[in-house]
Amino acid sequence: MDSINFLVSQLTVDFRTKKGHSMQLQYAAESLQAIPPDHILALKASDLAGLKARAKEDPVGLMRVILKSFGGKATQDQVSAALMPEVFNETEWKRWWDSAKKGLKKDGHFSIPAKKGEPIILREQAVSRVNEMLEQFQRARQLKDQLAALDAIIKNLDSFTDFAPLRPIVVAAEDASRKSLKLRPAAAFELLLARNEICERANLELTPGSPTLAQMLRDEEKDLDEILPEIGAAKQKRVFAAYPEAFGEEWVSKAIKLLLRSPGRVVAEIARLLQDHERHGDLKKEIDRSIRDHSLSTDVLYWLCKERNTTTFNDLITAEVFSAILTALEREQMTSSRVGGRLHDLLMEDRELVPDLLASAEIGVVKETVRKLLLTSVFEELNKRSLLGRIVRVYPEMQAMLEGDTGERQEAMIVSWESLERKKEEYEDLIKKKIPENTREIAVARSYGDLRENFEFKAAKEMQRVLQRRQAEMEVALSRARGTDFANADTNQVSIGTIVSYRNLDSGASQTYTILGAWDGQAEKGILSYQSGIAQGLLGKKLGEQVDLPTETGTEKVEIVSIEAYAAAPVSA
Repeated sequence: MDSINFLVSQLTVDFRTKKGHSMQLQYAAESLQAIPPDHILALKASDLAGLKARAKEDPVGLMRVILKSFGGKATQDQVSAALMPEVFNETEWKRWWDSAKKGLKKDGHFSIPAKKGEPIILREQAVSRVNEMLEQFQRARQLKDQLAALDAIIKNLDSFTDFAPLRPIVVAAEDASRKSLKLRPAAAFELLLARNEICERANLELTPGSPTLAQMLRDEEKDLDEILPEIGAAKQKRVFAAYPEAFGEEWVSKAIKLLLRSPGRVVAEIARLLQDHERHGDLKKEIDRSIRDHSLSTDVLYWLCKERNTTTFNDLITAEVFSAILTALEREQMTSSRVGGRLHDLLMEDRELVPDLLASAEIGVVKETVRKLLLTSVFEELNKRSLLGRIVRVYPEMQAMLEGDTGERQEAMIVSWESLERKKEEYEDLIKKKIPENTREIAVARSYGDLRENFEFKAAKEMQRVLQRRQAEMEVALSRARGTDFANADTNQVSIGTIVSYRNLDSGASQTYTILGAWDGQAEKGILSYQSGIAQGLLGKKLGEQVDLPTETGTEKVEIVSIEAYAAAPVSA
Protein backbone atom coordinates (compact mmCIF):
# COMPACT_ATOMS: atom_id res chain seq x y z
CA MET A 1 0.00 0.00 0.00
CA ASP A 2 1.38 3.40 -1.00
CA SER A 3 -0.95 5.96 0.73
CA ILE A 4 -4.37 6.57 2.34
CA ASN A 5 -6.55 9.68 1.88
CA PHE A 6 -9.20 9.66 4.64
CA LEU A 7 -10.87 12.82 3.33
CA VAL A 8 -12.06 11.00 0.24
CA SER A 9 -12.01 7.49 1.83
CA GLN A 10 -9.51 6.27 -0.73
CA LEU A 11 -6.23 4.36 -0.71
CA THR A 12 -3.59 3.87 -3.37
CA VAL A 13 -2.07 0.40 -3.91
CA ASP A 14 0.95 -0.59 -5.96
CA PHE A 15 -0.15 -3.92 -7.43
CA ARG A 16 2.46 -6.01 -9.20
CA THR A 17 0.80 -5.51 -12.56
CA LYS A 18 -0.67 -2.06 -11.91
CA LYS A 19 1.15 0.64 -9.96
CA GLY A 20 -0.68 3.54 -8.19
CA HIS A 21 -4.12 1.93 -8.36
CA SER A 22 -6.77 3.85 -6.37
CA MET A 23 -9.51 2.04 -4.42
CA GLN A 24 -12.35 3.10 -2.11
CA LEU A 25 -11.64 2.06 1.50
CA GLN A 26 -14.85 0.05 1.88
CA TYR A 27 -14.30 -1.84 -1.39
CA ALA A 28 -10.67 -2.47 -0.47
CA ALA A 29 -11.71 -3.86 2.91
CA GLU A 30 -14.19 -6.20 1.25
CA SER A 31 -12.04 -7.35 -1.69
CA LEU A 32 -8.44 -7.39 -0.42
CA GLN A 33 -7.06 -10.03 1.90
CA ALA A 34 -4.11 -9.52 4.21
CA ILE A 35 -1.52 -12.31 4.25
CA PRO A 36 1.03 -13.09 6.97
CA PRO A 37 4.72 -12.34 6.37
CA ASP A 38 5.56 -16.07 6.10
CA HIS A 39 3.02 -16.62 3.28
CA ILE A 40 4.68 -17.81 0.08
CA LEU A 41 3.42 -14.76 -1.83
CA ALA A 42 4.77 -12.39 0.86
CA LEU A 43 8.13 -14.15 0.83
CA LYS A 44 8.34 -13.78 -2.96
CA ALA A 45 7.78 -10.05 -2.58
CA SER A 46 10.02 -9.46 0.44
CA ASP A 47 12.87 -12.00 0.18
CA LEU A 48 13.06 -13.60 -3.26
CA ALA A 49 16.78 -14.35 -2.93
CA GLY A 50 16.24 -16.12 0.38
CA LEU A 51 13.36 -18.09 -1.12
CA LYS A 52 15.53 -19.29 -4.00
CA ALA A 53 18.22 -20.39 -1.55
CA ARG A 54 15.68 -22.28 0.55
CA ALA A 55 14.31 -24.02 -2.51
CA LYS A 56 17.77 -25.36 -3.20
CA GLU A 57 18.78 -26.19 0.39
CA ASP A 58 15.49 -27.27 1.99
CA PRO A 59 12.82 -28.27 -0.57
CA VAL A 60 10.78 -30.17 2.05
CA GLY A 61 10.70 -27.11 4.32
CA LEU A 62 9.68 -24.87 1.41
CA MET A 63 6.81 -27.24 0.53
CA ARG A 64 5.64 -27.02 4.14
CA VAL A 65 5.54 -23.20 3.79
CA ILE A 66 3.61 -23.42 0.50
CA LEU A 67 1.01 -25.87 1.82
CA LYS A 68 0.47 -23.83 5.02
CA SER A 69 -0.01 -20.77 2.81
CA PHE A 70 -2.87 -22.57 1.04
CA GLY A 71 -4.54 -23.90 4.20
CA GLY A 72 -2.67 -27.21 4.44
CA LYS A 73 -3.19 -28.55 0.96
CA ALA A 74 -2.50 -27.56 -2.67
CA THR A 75 -2.42 -29.22 -6.08
CA GLN A 76 0.76 -29.56 -8.09
CA ASP A 77 -0.46 -26.81 -10.42
CA GLN A 78 -0.97 -24.46 -7.45
CA VAL A 79 2.53 -25.20 -6.19
CA SER A 80 4.09 -24.56 -9.62
CA ALA A 81 2.10 -21.31 -10.00
CA ALA A 82 3.42 -20.15 -6.61
CA LEU A 83 7.05 -20.69 -7.66
CA MET A 84 7.11 -19.82 -11.35
CA PRO A 85 8.47 -17.75 -12.94
CA GLU A 86 10.06 -15.85 -10.00
CA VAL A 87 11.81 -18.81 -8.30
CA PHE A 88 12.09 -21.27 -11.22
CA ASN A 89 11.66 -21.28 -14.96
CA GLU A 90 9.71 -24.24 -16.39
CA THR A 91 12.72 -26.49 -16.93
CA GLU A 92 14.12 -25.80 -13.46
CA TRP A 93 10.70 -26.40 -11.91
CA LYS A 94 10.30 -29.88 -13.41
CA ARG A 95 13.75 -30.93 -12.28
CA TRP A 96 13.20 -29.49 -8.78
CA TRP A 97 9.77 -31.06 -8.37
CA ASP A 98 10.98 -34.56 -9.34
CA SER A 99 13.65 -34.29 -6.66
CA ALA A 100 11.39 -32.68 -4.06
CA LYS A 101 8.75 -35.43 -4.37
CA LYS A 102 11.25 -38.05 -3.21
CA GLY A 103 11.98 -36.01 -0.10
CA LEU A 104 8.28 -35.46 0.60
CA LYS A 105 7.53 -39.19 0.42
CA LYS A 106 10.43 -39.99 2.71
CA ASP A 107 9.49 -37.28 5.27
CA GLY A 108 6.07 -38.76 5.98
CA HIS A 109 4.25 -35.49 6.71
CA PHE A 110 3.00 -35.21 3.14
CA SER A 111 0.25 -37.20 1.43
CA ILE A 112 1.18 -37.40 -2.27
CA PRO A 113 -1.83 -38.27 -4.48
CA ALA A 114 -1.64 -40.67 -7.43
CA LYS A 115 -3.38 -38.16 -9.69
CA LYS A 116 -1.83 -34.81 -10.58
CA GLY A 117 -5.10 -32.91 -10.15
CA GLU A 118 -5.64 -34.04 -6.54
CA PRO A 119 -4.14 -31.98 -3.66
CA ILE A 120 -0.93 -32.65 -1.77
CA ILE A 121 -1.87 -32.64 1.93
CA LEU A 122 0.30 -31.60 4.89
CA ARG A 123 -0.23 -33.97 7.81
CA GLU A 124 0.12 -33.01 11.48
CA GLN A 125 1.73 -36.35 12.29
CA ALA A 126 4.27 -38.17 10.14
CA VAL A 127 3.18 -41.45 8.53
CA SER A 128 5.78 -44.02 7.51
CA ARG A 129 6.11 -44.73 3.82
CA VAL A 130 5.22 -48.37 4.47
CA ASN A 131 2.01 -47.50 6.32
CA GLU A 132 1.12 -44.95 3.65
CA MET A 133 1.39 -47.55 0.88
CA LEU A 134 -0.66 -50.05 2.85
CA GLU A 135 -3.34 -47.43 3.54
CA GLN A 136 -3.36 -46.41 -0.12
CA PHE A 137 -4.25 -49.97 -1.14
CA GLN A 138 -6.87 -50.33 1.60
CA ARG A 139 -8.55 -47.05 0.56
CA ALA A 140 -8.58 -47.97 -3.13
CA ARG A 141 -12.00 -48.91 -4.48
CA GLN A 142 -11.37 -48.87 -8.23
CA LEU A 143 -9.32 -51.61 -9.89
CA LYS A 144 -6.92 -49.13 -11.47
CA ASP A 145 -6.28 -47.56 -8.03
CA GLN A 146 -5.68 -50.98 -6.50
CA LEU A 147 -3.19 -51.84 -9.24
CA ALA A 148 -1.42 -48.49 -8.79
CA ALA A 149 -1.15 -49.13 -5.04
CA LEU A 150 0.23 -52.64 -5.63
CA ASP A 151 2.78 -51.30 -8.11
CA ALA A 152 3.91 -48.75 -5.49
CA ILE A 153 4.32 -51.55 -2.91
CA ILE A 154 6.33 -53.67 -5.34
CA LYS A 155 8.62 -50.75 -6.25
CA ASN A 156 9.26 -50.05 -2.56
CA LEU A 157 9.47 -53.55 -1.08
CA ASP A 158 12.94 -52.69 0.19
CA SER A 159 11.27 -50.25 2.60
CA PHE A 160 9.57 -53.14 4.46
CA THR A 161 11.42 -54.58 7.44
CA ASP A 162 8.48 -56.83 8.29
CA PHE A 163 6.55 -58.55 5.49
CA ALA A 164 3.72 -59.79 7.73
CA PRO A 165 1.47 -56.74 6.97
CA LEU A 166 1.60 -57.77 3.30
CA ARG A 167 -0.36 -60.98 3.92
CA PRO A 168 -3.79 -59.18 4.00
CA ILE A 169 -2.76 -57.29 0.84
CA VAL A 170 -2.04 -60.59 -0.93
CA VAL A 171 -5.40 -62.06 0.11
CA ALA A 172 -7.24 -58.88 -0.97
CA ALA A 173 -5.49 -58.93 -4.37
CA GLU A 174 -6.55 -62.56 -4.88
CA ASP A 175 -10.15 -61.71 -3.96
CA ALA A 176 -10.20 -58.70 -6.31
CA SER A 177 -8.78 -60.89 -9.11
CA ARG A 178 -11.56 -63.46 -8.70
CA LYS A 179 -14.29 -60.81 -8.67
CA SER A 180 -12.99 -58.94 -11.74
CA LEU A 181 -12.28 -61.97 -13.94
CA LYS A 182 -15.56 -61.88 -15.87
CA LEU A 183 -15.85 -58.14 -16.48
CA ARG A 184 -12.20 -57.03 -16.36
CA PRO A 185 -10.07 -60.11 -17.16
CA ALA A 186 -6.95 -58.09 -18.03
CA ALA A 187 -7.05 -56.42 -14.60
CA ALA A 188 -7.60 -59.84 -13.01
CA PHE A 189 -4.37 -61.07 -14.63
CA GLU A 190 -2.47 -57.98 -13.45
CA LEU A 191 -3.73 -58.39 -9.87
CA LEU A 192 -2.55 -61.99 -9.85
CA LEU A 193 0.82 -61.01 -11.32
CA ALA A 194 1.26 -58.38 -8.57
CA ARG A 195 0.34 -60.97 -5.93
CA ASN A 196 2.89 -63.41 -7.35
CA GLU A 197 5.68 -60.85 -7.38
CA ILE A 198 4.99 -59.74 -3.81
CA CYS A 199 4.94 -63.34 -2.60
CA GLU A 200 8.13 -64.25 -4.45
CA ARG A 201 10.12 -61.24 -3.24
CA ALA A 202 8.73 -61.24 0.30
CA ASN A 203 9.03 -65.04 0.59
CA LEU A 204 5.33 -65.44 1.38
CA GLU A 205 3.65 -68.77 0.67
CA LEU A 206 0.41 -68.91 -1.29
CA THR A 207 -2.58 -70.16 0.65
CA PRO A 208 -3.92 -73.58 -0.46
CA GLY A 209 -6.59 -73.24 -3.13
CA SER A 210 -5.58 -69.72 -4.12
CA PRO A 211 -5.86 -68.94 -7.86
CA THR A 212 -2.81 -69.51 -10.04
CA LEU A 213 -1.69 -67.84 -13.23
CA ALA A 214 -1.51 -71.20 -15.01
CA GLN A 215 -5.12 -72.02 -14.13
CA MET A 216 -6.29 -68.59 -15.26
CA LEU A 217 -4.52 -69.07 -18.59
CA ARG A 218 -6.31 -72.38 -19.11
CA ASP A 219 -9.70 -70.94 -18.14
CA GLU A 220 -9.39 -67.88 -20.39
CA GLU A 221 -7.53 -69.50 -23.31
CA LYS A 222 -10.16 -68.74 -25.97
CA ASP A 223 -10.15 -65.00 -25.15
CA LEU A 224 -6.43 -64.43 -24.59
CA ASP A 225 -5.99 -62.63 -27.92
CA GLU A 226 -8.39 -59.95 -26.62
CA ILE A 227 -7.19 -59.91 -22.99
CA LEU A 228 -3.41 -59.80 -23.34
CA PRO A 229 -3.13 -56.62 -25.47
CA GLU A 230 -4.62 -54.71 -22.53
CA ILE A 231 -1.75 -55.80 -20.28
CA GLY A 232 1.55 -53.89 -20.27
CA ALA A 233 4.48 -55.38 -22.20
CA ALA A 234 6.59 -56.14 -19.09
CA LYS A 235 3.66 -57.95 -17.47
CA GLN A 236 2.84 -59.82 -20.69
CA LYS A 237 6.26 -61.42 -20.55
CA ARG A 238 5.49 -62.84 -17.10
CA VAL A 239 2.12 -64.15 -18.32
CA PHE A 240 3.76 -66.02 -21.19
CA ALA A 241 6.41 -67.43 -18.87
CA ALA A 242 3.59 -69.46 -17.31
CA TYR A 243 2.58 -71.03 -20.64
CA PRO A 244 4.65 -74.24 -20.26
CA GLU A 245 3.19 -74.82 -16.78
CA ALA A 246 -0.34 -74.04 -17.96
CA PHE A 247 -0.44 -76.24 -21.07
CA GLY A 248 2.28 -78.85 -20.60
CA GLU A 249 3.38 -80.59 -23.79
CA GLU A 250 0.87 -78.61 -25.85
CA TRP A 251 2.21 -75.19 -24.85
CA VAL A 252 4.22 -74.62 -28.05
CA SER A 253 1.31 -75.33 -30.43
CA LYS A 254 -1.06 -73.26 -28.29
CA ALA A 255 1.42 -70.36 -28.12
CA ILE A 256 1.82 -70.39 -31.92
CA LYS A 257 -1.94 -70.54 -32.41
CA LEU A 258 -2.32 -67.50 -30.14
CA LEU A 259 0.48 -65.66 -31.97
CA LEU A 260 -1.25 -66.08 -35.33
CA ARG A 261 -4.43 -64.37 -34.13
CA SER A 262 -2.93 -61.70 -31.85
CA PRO A 263 -2.02 -58.03 -32.39
CA GLY A 264 1.54 -56.79 -32.85
CA ARG A 265 2.96 -56.42 -29.33
CA VAL A 266 1.65 -59.83 -28.28
CA VAL A 267 3.12 -61.40 -31.44
CA ALA A 268 6.59 -60.14 -30.53
CA GLU A 269 6.35 -61.39 -26.93
CA ILE A 270 5.23 -64.91 -27.94
CA ALA A 271 7.94 -65.12 -30.60
CA ARG A 272 10.52 -64.12 -27.98
CA LEU A 273 9.21 -66.81 -25.61
CA LEU A 274 9.53 -69.48 -28.29
CA GLN A 275 13.05 -68.34 -29.13
CA ASP A 276 14.06 -68.37 -25.47
CA HIS A 277 12.92 -72.02 -25.31
CA GLU A 278 14.62 -72.81 -28.65
CA ARG A 279 11.26 -73.63 -30.26
CA HIS A 280 11.48 -71.03 -33.02
CA GLY A 281 11.76 -73.85 -35.56
CA ASP A 282 8.14 -74.78 -34.84
CA LEU A 283 7.15 -71.16 -35.32
CA LYS A 284 9.03 -70.83 -38.61
CA LYS A 285 7.35 -73.96 -39.95
CA GLU A 286 3.86 -72.65 -39.16
CA ILE A 287 4.61 -69.15 -40.50
CA ASP A 288 6.00 -70.62 -43.72
CA ARG A 289 2.78 -72.61 -44.22
CA SER A 290 0.65 -69.53 -43.48
CA ILE A 291 2.66 -67.44 -45.94
CA ARG A 292 1.98 -69.91 -48.70
CA ASP A 293 -1.78 -70.02 -48.08
CA HIS A 294 -1.92 -66.23 -47.56
CA SER A 295 -3.60 -66.53 -44.16
CA LEU A 296 -1.21 -64.43 -42.03
CA SER A 297 -2.67 -61.34 -40.38
CA THR A 298 -1.26 -57.86 -40.98
CA ASP A 299 0.11 -57.85 -37.41
CA VAL A 300 2.13 -61.03 -37.89
CA LEU A 301 3.38 -59.87 -41.29
CA TYR A 302 4.39 -56.53 -39.77
CA TRP A 303 6.38 -58.32 -37.07
CA LEU A 304 8.00 -60.65 -39.64
CA CYS A 305 9.07 -57.70 -41.81
CA LYS A 306 10.55 -55.94 -38.80
CA GLU A 307 12.46 -59.13 -37.93
CA ARG A 308 13.72 -59.73 -41.46
CA ASN A 309 17.33 -58.82 -40.66
CA THR A 310 17.64 -61.37 -37.84
CA THR A 311 19.28 -64.69 -38.59
CA THR A 312 16.33 -66.56 -37.08
CA PHE A 313 13.67 -65.51 -39.58
CA ASN A 314 15.48 -63.92 -42.55
CA ASP A 315 15.14 -67.03 -44.71
CA LEU A 316 11.35 -66.56 -44.66
CA ILE A 317 11.63 -63.19 -46.43
CA THR A 318 10.64 -63.95 -50.02
CA ALA A 319 8.44 -62.58 -52.78
CA GLU A 320 5.67 -64.80 -51.42
CA VAL A 321 5.62 -62.60 -48.31
CA PHE A 322 4.98 -59.54 -50.48
CA SER A 323 2.07 -61.35 -52.12
CA ALA A 324 0.77 -62.37 -48.68
CA ILE A 325 1.03 -58.72 -47.56
CA LEU A 326 -1.13 -57.54 -50.47
CA THR A 327 -3.72 -60.23 -49.69
CA ALA A 328 -3.75 -59.35 -45.97
CA LEU A 329 -4.15 -55.63 -46.67
CA GLU A 330 -7.00 -56.32 -49.10
CA ARG A 331 -8.66 -58.60 -46.53
CA GLU A 332 -8.29 -55.95 -43.83
CA GLN A 333 -9.73 -53.29 -46.11
CA MET A 334 -12.63 -55.56 -46.96
CA THR A 335 -13.51 -56.36 -43.33
CA SER A 336 -12.92 -52.94 -41.78
CA SER A 337 -13.21 -50.52 -44.74
CA ARG A 338 -9.89 -49.13 -43.54
CA VAL A 339 -6.92 -48.22 -45.68
CA GLY A 340 -3.70 -47.88 -43.73
CA GLY A 341 -2.40 -49.42 -40.56
CA ARG A 342 1.10 -50.28 -39.42
CA LEU A 343 1.88 -52.75 -42.19
CA HIS A 344 0.72 -50.34 -44.89
CA ASP A 345 2.82 -47.55 -43.36
CA LEU A 346 5.86 -49.82 -42.99
CA LEU A 347 5.75 -50.64 -46.70
CA MET A 348 5.71 -46.94 -47.53
CA GLU A 349 8.28 -45.73 -44.98
CA ASP A 350 10.85 -48.55 -45.10
CA ARG A 351 12.28 -48.00 -48.57
CA GLU A 352 14.38 -51.18 -48.42
CA LEU A 353 11.53 -53.53 -47.52
CA VAL A 354 10.20 -54.18 -51.04
CA PRO A 355 13.71 -54.69 -52.52
CA ASP A 356 14.48 -57.10 -49.65
CA LEU A 357 11.30 -59.09 -50.28
CA LEU A 358 12.04 -59.44 -54.00
CA ALA A 359 15.83 -59.75 -53.79
CA SER A 360 16.01 -63.44 -54.74
CA ALA A 361 12.82 -63.71 -56.80
CA GLU A 362 12.76 -65.03 -60.35
CA ILE A 363 11.65 -62.56 -63.03
CA GLY A 364 8.36 -64.39 -63.57
CA VAL A 365 7.51 -64.05 -59.88
CA VAL A 366 8.40 -60.35 -59.99
CA LYS A 367 6.09 -59.84 -63.00
CA GLU A 368 3.22 -61.50 -61.16
CA THR A 369 3.93 -59.34 -58.09
CA VAL A 370 3.84 -56.19 -60.22
CA ARG A 371 0.50 -57.27 -61.73
CA LYS A 372 -0.97 -57.77 -58.26
CA LEU A 373 0.34 -54.41 -57.12
CA LEU A 374 -1.14 -52.67 -60.16
CA LEU A 375 -4.53 -54.23 -59.52
CA THR A 376 -4.81 -53.71 -55.77
CA SER A 377 -6.89 -50.88 -54.32
CA VAL A 378 -5.20 -50.63 -50.91
CA PHE A 379 -2.70 -47.97 -51.98
CA GLU A 380 -3.27 -44.46 -53.19
CA GLU A 381 -1.98 -43.95 -56.71
CA LEU A 382 1.16 -42.03 -55.78
CA ASN A 383 2.04 -44.57 -53.10
CA LYS A 384 1.53 -47.38 -55.58
CA ARG A 385 3.86 -45.66 -58.05
CA SER A 386 6.45 -45.25 -55.29
CA LEU A 387 6.38 -49.00 -54.56
CA LEU A 388 6.61 -49.83 -58.26
CA GLY A 389 9.57 -47.49 -58.56
CA ARG A 390 11.40 -49.44 -55.87
CA ILE A 391 10.79 -52.65 -57.81
CA VAL A 392 12.13 -51.06 -61.03
CA ARG A 393 15.25 -50.00 -59.13
CA VAL A 394 16.05 -53.69 -58.47
CA TYR A 395 14.56 -55.05 -61.71
CA PRO A 396 14.94 -52.38 -64.46
CA GLU A 397 13.28 -54.69 -66.99
CA MET A 398 9.97 -54.08 -65.20
CA GLN A 399 9.96 -50.53 -66.57
CA ALA A 400 8.88 -51.85 -69.98
CA MET A 401 6.01 -53.73 -68.39
CA LEU A 402 4.82 -50.59 -66.58
CA GLU A 403 4.90 -48.67 -69.83
CA GLY A 404 2.82 -51.35 -71.54
CA ASP A 405 5.64 -52.67 -73.77
CA THR A 406 5.86 -56.27 -72.54
CA GLY A 407 6.18 -57.82 -75.99
CA GLU A 408 3.39 -60.24 -75.08
CA ARG A 409 -0.33 -60.30 -75.69
CA GLN A 410 -2.28 -58.49 -73.01
CA GLU A 411 -5.31 -60.33 -71.67
CA ALA A 412 -8.65 -58.54 -71.98
CA MET A 413 -10.00 -57.06 -68.76
CA ILE A 414 -13.73 -57.15 -68.01
CA VAL A 415 -15.18 -53.93 -66.56
CA SER A 416 -18.61 -52.42 -66.10
CA TRP A 417 -19.71 -49.63 -68.42
CA GLU A 418 -19.95 -47.30 -65.42
CA SER A 419 -16.40 -47.97 -64.23
CA LEU A 420 -15.11 -47.68 -67.80
CA GLU A 421 -16.64 -44.22 -68.08
CA ARG A 422 -15.09 -43.21 -64.73
CA LYS A 423 -11.70 -44.43 -65.86
CA LYS A 424 -12.00 -42.48 -69.13
CA GLU A 425 -12.91 -39.35 -67.16
CA GLU A 426 -9.91 -39.89 -64.93
CA TYR A 427 -7.70 -40.27 -68.00
CA GLU A 428 -9.13 -37.07 -69.52
CA ASP A 429 -8.45 -35.22 -66.27
CA LEU A 430 -4.89 -36.53 -66.29
CA ILE A 431 -3.97 -35.48 -69.83
CA LYS A 432 -6.00 -32.25 -69.99
CA LYS A 433 -5.49 -30.89 -66.48
CA LYS A 434 -2.84 -32.57 -64.33
CA ILE A 435 -0.13 -32.98 -66.97
CA PRO A 436 -0.51 -29.42 -68.37
CA GLU A 437 -0.46 -28.04 -64.81
CA ASN A 438 2.72 -29.97 -64.12
CA THR A 439 4.27 -28.62 -67.35
CA ARG A 440 3.55 -25.06 -66.18
CA GLU A 441 5.03 -25.85 -62.75
CA ILE A 442 8.23 -27.07 -64.42
CA ALA A 443 8.46 -23.88 -66.48
CA VAL A 444 7.96 -21.68 -63.42
CA ALA A 445 10.47 -23.66 -61.36
CA ARG A 446 12.99 -23.52 -64.22
CA SER A 447 12.76 -19.72 -64.11
CA TYR A 448 14.16 -19.75 -60.57
CA GLY A 449 17.56 -20.72 -62.02
CA ASP A 450 20.37 -22.99 -60.74
CA LEU A 451 18.67 -26.28 -61.43
CA ARG A 452 21.19 -28.20 -59.30
CA GLU A 453 19.86 -26.58 -56.10
CA ASN A 454 16.33 -25.95 -57.30
CA PHE A 455 14.05 -28.07 -55.10
CA GLU A 456 10.86 -26.91 -56.83
CA PHE A 457 12.24 -27.96 -60.21
CA LYS A 458 13.31 -31.38 -58.96
CA ALA A 459 9.93 -31.98 -57.30
CA ALA A 460 8.04 -30.94 -60.44
CA LYS A 461 10.21 -33.21 -62.63
CA GLU A 462 9.64 -36.13 -60.29
CA MET A 463 5.90 -35.50 -60.50
CA GLN A 464 6.22 -35.40 -64.30
CA ARG A 465 7.71 -38.90 -64.27
CA VAL A 466 4.89 -40.12 -62.01
CA LEU A 467 2.22 -38.61 -64.27
CA GLN A 468 3.81 -39.99 -67.42
CA ARG A 469 3.94 -43.48 -65.91
CA ARG A 470 0.34 -43.11 -64.81
CA GLN A 471 -0.67 -42.06 -68.31
CA ALA A 472 1.10 -45.06 -69.83
CA GLU A 473 -0.50 -47.42 -67.32
CA MET A 474 -3.99 -46.02 -67.91
CA GLU A 475 -3.62 -46.23 -71.66
CA VAL A 476 -2.66 -49.91 -71.38
CA ALA A 477 -5.55 -50.57 -68.99
CA LEU A 478 -8.06 -48.79 -71.22
CA SER A 479 -6.84 -50.68 -74.26
CA ARG A 480 -7.47 -53.98 -72.42
CA ALA A 481 -10.83 -52.98 -70.93
CA ARG A 482 -13.96 -54.61 -72.29
CA GLY A 483 -17.21 -53.02 -71.07
CA THR A 484 -20.23 -55.10 -70.12
CA ASP A 485 -23.58 -54.86 -68.30
CA PHE A 486 -23.09 -58.42 -66.94
CA ALA A 487 -26.25 -59.61 -68.70
CA ASN A 488 -26.68 -63.35 -69.30
CA ALA A 489 -24.14 -64.34 -66.64
CA ASP A 490 -23.72 -68.10 -66.24
CA THR A 491 -25.48 -68.98 -62.96
CA ASN A 492 -24.64 -72.68 -63.22
CA GLN A 493 -21.39 -71.71 -61.53
CA VAL A 494 -19.88 -68.69 -59.80
CA SER A 495 -18.95 -66.32 -62.60
CA ILE A 496 -18.48 -62.64 -63.30
CA GLY A 497 -21.83 -60.91 -62.89
CA THR A 498 -23.25 -63.27 -60.25
CA ILE A 499 -24.22 -62.87 -56.61
CA VAL A 500 -22.83 -65.75 -54.58
CA SER A 501 -23.69 -66.74 -51.00
CA TYR A 502 -21.72 -69.26 -48.99
CA ARG A 503 -21.90 -70.74 -45.49
CA ASN A 504 -18.99 -71.45 -43.12
CA LEU A 505 -19.16 -75.16 -42.37
CA ASP A 506 -17.77 -74.73 -38.84
CA SER A 507 -19.56 -71.64 -37.54
CA GLY A 508 -22.63 -71.64 -39.79
CA ALA A 509 -22.08 -67.93 -40.58
CA SER A 510 -23.18 -66.80 -44.05
CA GLN A 511 -21.62 -64.28 -46.41
CA THR A 512 -22.82 -62.83 -49.72
CA TYR A 513 -20.68 -61.16 -52.40
CA THR A 514 -21.40 -59.71 -55.82
CA ILE A 515 -18.59 -60.46 -58.27
CA LEU A 516 -18.23 -57.75 -60.91
CA GLY A 517 -15.57 -56.16 -63.12
CA ALA A 518 -11.94 -55.33 -62.45
CA TRP A 519 -12.69 -51.73 -61.40
CA ASP A 520 -15.95 -52.32 -59.54
CA GLY A 521 -14.71 -53.55 -56.16
CA GLN A 522 -16.42 -51.89 -53.15
CA ALA A 523 -15.69 -54.10 -50.15
CA GLU A 524 -17.91 -52.11 -47.81
CA LYS A 525 -20.87 -52.85 -50.10
CA GLY A 526 -20.04 -56.53 -50.58
CA ILE A 527 -18.87 -56.05 -54.19
CA LEU A 528 -15.68 -57.81 -55.29
CA SER A 529 -13.52 -57.32 -58.35
CA TYR A 530 -13.25 -60.66 -60.12
CA GLN A 531 -9.48 -60.26 -59.83
CA SER A 532 -9.50 -60.15 -56.01
CA GLY A 533 -8.25 -63.13 -54.01
CA ILE A 534 -11.62 -64.22 -52.63
CA ALA A 535 -13.31 -63.89 -56.02
CA GLN A 536 -10.59 -65.97 -57.65
CA GLY A 537 -11.20 -68.68 -55.05
CA LEU A 538 -14.93 -68.71 -55.80
CA LEU A 539 -15.01 -68.41 -59.61
CA GLY A 540 -15.96 -71.62 -61.36
CA LYS A 541 -17.40 -73.26 -58.23
CA LYS A 542 -20.92 -74.72 -58.40
CA LEU A 543 -23.90 -74.87 -56.05
CA GLY A 544 -23.19 -77.15 -53.07
CA GLU A 545 -19.45 -77.25 -53.79
CA GLN A 546 -17.09 -76.82 -50.84
CA VAL A 547 -14.21 -74.33 -51.04
CA ASP A 548 -11.22 -73.45 -48.82
CA LEU A 549 -11.00 -69.66 -48.53
CA PRO A 550 -8.11 -67.85 -46.77
CA THR A 551 -8.76 -65.92 -43.53
CA GLU A 552 -6.52 -64.03 -41.10
CA THR A 553 -6.14 -67.09 -38.89
CA GLY A 554 -5.83 -69.79 -41.57
CA THR A 555 -8.48 -70.96 -43.96
CA GLU A 556 -12.23 -71.45 -43.68
CA LYS A 557 -14.13 -74.24 -45.39
CA VAL A 558 -17.31 -72.91 -46.93
CA GLU A 559 -20.16 -74.31 -49.00
CA ILE A 560 -21.78 -72.48 -51.92
CA VAL A 561 -25.47 -72.13 -51.03
CA SER A 562 -26.78 -69.86 -53.81
CA ILE A 563 -25.76 -68.33 -57.15
CA GLU A 564 -27.91 -65.60 -58.67
CA ALA A 565 -27.58 -63.26 -61.62
CA TYR A 566 -26.63 -59.66 -60.91
CA ALA A 567 -29.08 -57.09 -62.27
CA ALA A 568 -27.33 -53.84 -63.20
CA ALA A 569 -29.21 -50.62 -62.48
CA PRO A 570 -30.62 -49.10 -65.68
CA VAL A 571 -28.52 -46.30 -67.13
CA SER A 572 -30.45 -43.01 -67.20
CA ALA A 573 -30.70 -41.22 -70.53
